[in-house]
Amino acid sequence: MKISIITINYNNLDGLKKTMTSVLEQTYANVEYIIIDGGSTDGSKRYIESCQQDLAYWVSESDRGIYNAMNKGIAQATGEYLLFLNSGDWLAGVKVLDLISKNLGNCGILYGNLIKVYANGSEKVDKGPESSQLTLFHFFDGTINHPSAFIKRDLFKSYGSYDESLKIVSDWKFFLISIGLNETVVKYVDLEICHFDMSGLSNVNIKGRNEERNIVLKNELSLKTFNDYSRFSEIAKTVNNPRVQMLLKSEHSTLARKLNIKWFRLISILLKKKG
Repeated sequence: MKISIITINYNNLDGLKKTMTSVLEQTYANVEYIIIDGGSTDGSKRYIESCQQDLAYWVSESDRGIYNAMNKGIAQATGEYLLFLNSGDWLAGVKVLDLISKNLGNCGILYGNLIKVYANGSEKVDKGPESSQLTLFHFFDGTINHPSAFIKRDLFKSYGSYDESLKIVSDWKFFLISIGLNETVVKYVDLEICHFDMSGLSNVNIKGRNEERNIVLKNELSLKTFNDYSRFSEIAKTVNNPRVQMLLKSEHSTLARKLNIKWFRLISILLKKKG
């Protein structure tokens, strides 16, 4: 099973070295490595050239943004599955592809765990939805972690490449359409896939991300589905409110349940008197 790994880079030489080293050290042999550089001027091009004997394809030229660069990589890829590992991110160990390859072949998208790396050096494992039974519901406020997802190349033929009119959420849109609306077979494996630099665009521009998501939803969902989506989102926000969660947890305590009952009775009595 050939795996194509696509790395996009622009003026991030240190991050690029870390990313490329993690790929080139993999024990899995059938890897097609593609580098799409946006015309860097920081020495990235020279470094790529020094490693070109280990690359299936590389280019260093200006592009129209990250999704345009990813689409260039998709156009060159010939592997059955594609992994997008941007400069600054790196695979979690030399045997990651060996381990993951045993689970490929019977699904459209396979994803594992992402290790988030913060500016202060701390790390946190994010397992995403942690499920193979994904529906539209899972994309209300979440998504699959893109850098830890192996995507069957044929899906890009079925649903198109990444939408270059979007700046932040085109990968989320692709998952929404292929999984949420078209039920692509998904598989989850409890395995750390890569380290992810949390200083990226999608993590610091939450407002822009949400605005783009709403544009996509209005364009891709029917009016009825979009209205239901909006209602469910409001319900989810209410249920996830810390005060509501505290109240729900208190229901498991006999004492707290009795106090809640008395509290509601007192409120009821006061309201009746006021009325």
